[in-house]
Amino acid sequence: MTIVAAADGSALGNPGPAGWAWYVDDDRWAAGGWPNATNNQGELTAVLQLLRATKDTGEPLHILCDSQYAIKACTEWLAGWKRKGWRKADGKPVLNVEIIKELDAELQGRKVTFEWVRGHVGHEMNEAADVRARGAATAYQQGTEVPHGPGWPGVEVTEPAALPEATPPATLF
Repeated sequence: MTIVAAADGSALGNPGPAGWAWYVDDDRWAAGGWPNATNNQGELTAVLQLLRATKDTGEPLHILCDSQYAIKACTEWLAGWKRKGWRKADGKPVLNVEIIKELDAELQGRKVTFEWVRGHVGHEMNEAADVRARGAATAYQQGTEVPHGPGWPGVEVTEPAALPEATPPATLF
């Protein structure tokens, strides 16, 4: 049976306090974030953390995502970036390369599909992920406890490693 999940990121300032979240249902979701990161770092990390949480299920994964950047990074651009030594077509270094390399490793041997969904239009799962990602970013902004969620059954929810100094938002090309 295919696992269907939404993944989303949020940044209050971009860069600024940021959050990530993935959501399957009210019993299976996780969130986290950082004091200073970009929206794209949140989007990519949500996908990465979802891949890690579900890796031992043996089930295909269908990810709903409102970020074209995250989807294209995982499905279209990754192979070329890797082949070019983690450089874009213009020769500049790939932004968020450490997260991208981790995504590359987690995608190996997995059956994963992505579906773009329009954000902020009432898509139930995307809205649930968005609320949780924004909640994590807001917690960092206000210095309050981050709601991490229950995670995946039997898998401990852990914060990803600290991000490198936040860079301005990446362009799609």
